[in-house]
Amino acid sequence: MTAAITAMITAVVGVLGTLFAPILAQRLTARQRVEDAELADTRRKFEERRAQYTAMNRASRQFHTLLKDALHRIRDHVYTEQERAQLEEARLDHRDRYAEAQMIVPERILQASRDLNRVLANGDAAIKRLDRGLARDGESVERALERLKAADPHLDTMRKLMREDLGIND
Repeated sequence: MTAAITAMITAVVGVLGTLFAPILAQRLTARQRVEDAELADTRRKFEERRAQYTAMNRASRQFHTLLKDALHRIRDHVYTEQERAQLEEARLDHRDRYAEAQMIVPERILQASRDLNRVLANGDAAIKRLDRGLARDGESVERALERLKAADPHLDTMRKLMREDLGIND
């Protein structure tokens, strides 16, 4: 190979390198932007799920607690209008959190929530009947409290599934 051919090859490689460098840089930048956007979307979805799980867990536990409190207060004949309003507010909050969750959480968590909702709704209905003096045959505060205890394992299961979905395994 002569010096002229070597110089020409070097010049062609240099010119091609100069021409293709911006294209290569643009492709690498575009790829990085796509990866960054995917990572940001994954983080956003994770944070959205975490926030939903937190709200759902809090609302379910609050509703459960107020149901138990209402039964105790009905039994003691000290159930007030303010407590009725608090219970209704907790019921509505629980319903809203569940409705929001239906759009973003996996089916296994929704199923756990449905199982819990069934117990809580039955407890709420019993409380309303007992409060109005319209108890069904055999229905009592003690029996309603006993049935409401069935919510405890459902609360634990729902929390466990949510934590697993968030990657918290212990």
